[in-house]
Amino acid sequence: MENQNQENSNKENVTNRPENRTRYYQKRRYTPKNTNVVPHDPNQQEQQPQQQQKLQQQQQRPQLQRPQQQQQRQQNQRPHVKKLSVVIPLLNEQDSLQPLSGEIRKVCIANNFDFEVIFIDDGSTDNSLKVIKDICRGDRRFKYVSFQKNYGKSAALNVGFKKATGTVVVTMDADLQDDPNEIPNLLAKLNEGYDMVSGWKKKRYDPFIKKQSSKFFNTVTRWFSGVKIHDFNCGLKIYNRNVLDNIRIYGELHRYIPVLANWKGFSVAELVVTHHPRKFGYTKFGVSRFFKGFVDLLTVVFITRYAKRPMHLFGFLGAFSSLAGIIVNLILSYEKIFLNMSLSNRPMLFLGVLLIIVGLQFFSLGLIGEMMVNSSHPSSEYALRDSNV
Repeated sequence: MENQNQENSNKENVTNRPENRTRYYQKRRYTPKNTNVVPHDPNQQEQQPQQQQKLQQQQQRPQLQRPQQQQQRQQNQRPHVKKLSVVIPLLNEQDSLQPLSGEIRKVCIANNFDFEVIFIDDGSTDNSLKVIKDICRGDRRFKYVSFQKNYGKSAALNVGFKKATGTVVVTMDADLQDDPNEIPNLLAKLNEGYDMVSGWKKKRYDPFIKKQSSKFFNTVTRWFSGVKIHDFNCGLKIYNRNVLDNIRIYGELHRYIPVLANWKGFSVAELVVTHHPRKFGYTKFGVSRFFKGFVDLLTVVFITRYAKRPMHLFGFLGAFSSLAGIIVNLILSYEKIFLNMSLSNRPMLFLGVLLIIVGLQFFSLGLIGEMMVNSSHPSSEYALRDSNV
């Protein structure tokens, strides 16, 4: 009886503990049966075809849905914009306008943009205006403004910005060197939180003189302005509407739009863009533009740093000049009093007096500038980001 009770307890341990089960079978020298074997079901043969059909349907469904899912993903990845305005200043580019308008239309339709294109004819003497009118007749989204004479690129951009109705504005040249396919890339960069994105023609197809002078110009501008971008004069740029409403472009200041935007507190970014060789026409670059650009750089530095505080500039120059003149006259006075040297034939005396007079004139200019700043308070003096008043 004791042996039988012990054997029954061993069996109970076998059912309760997997480790005791293996030991029990080892003691009995018995191979355990496979407890995972499913009992034979007569209906299994009928269920197997149905299960196979369900598996095939599940495998086929993702294949049918993949193109739709890819299209949805592509649409979600496309940059969003309420309305896009493309402003294109031009001068004698009759052969480039038809291909350019076709590329812009193709890119905007492919990305589902609500867009408009505004050509600014800056007094062209060829058939550019006729070609523009033909383009506008075929598509009402294309518009134009034609100047009576050539006023310059800054004037053309200024008018284009005023005529544009989009929430985002793109500028590009009409010579086919700027690639319209870069517009979605610029818009995606802008949607990262920037107010303005400037293109960077890292690989340029321009004449040697133009490339080297542009490199020198960009280096000097970057050093003076503090804006860390590589290509200030790239025609391919994108702006939020708020940027253009708060900057004023005149003269030749279109080269310094990133500097003006940064001065107003807007964020400026840069993106490498594709640059193509010129196919038609000729470059409008000349030596005079280099000197004009340098003078305009001084203008930009002044209006961005000292427009609201002119005394800081003229007061510093006046103090430096007056101090230098006083030091020169003190030295000459010491030589006259203690060394008994004649000053009648000393030109340094006239230089010292001249420096003091020039210093006083700089002080006077600074005071006049401060009076003008304090007497004029335009309503759009400060660029606002947001307000609930």
